[in-house]
Amino acid sequence: MPGQILHQGAVVQCPHGGRATPPSTYPRVLVSNLPVCVQQVTWLVAGCALPPPPAANGPCVSAGWLSGSLRVRVGGGMPLLLLDSQAMTVPSATPLLVVSAQQRVVAT
Repeated sequence: MPGQILHQGAVVQCPHGGRATPPSTYPRVLVSNLPVCVQQVTWLVAGCALPPPPAANGPCVSAGWLSGSLRVRVGGGMPLLLLDSQAMTVPSATPLLVVSAQQRVVAT
């Protein structure tokens, strides 16, 4: 299904309010003048409010992406991240929430 491409300026959070950011992007492809994000990169989460054990299994510290674009790829076959891409946080195993992304470029 087509979706907006995630770029370095996208706002992504864990369900507990932590901000997720990519430690690296693919700088050779730009959307809204910022580099695009690829599926292979594990994102870092900062500011998660989920308490540590024994109260809960937090805080979220990173997240791996489970899905990306099916047809559009960059840099030798890396799938792009889309607005509907799914990610799982570590150690809490909760999904990331894409709050906002650029609105102009769509991929499948």
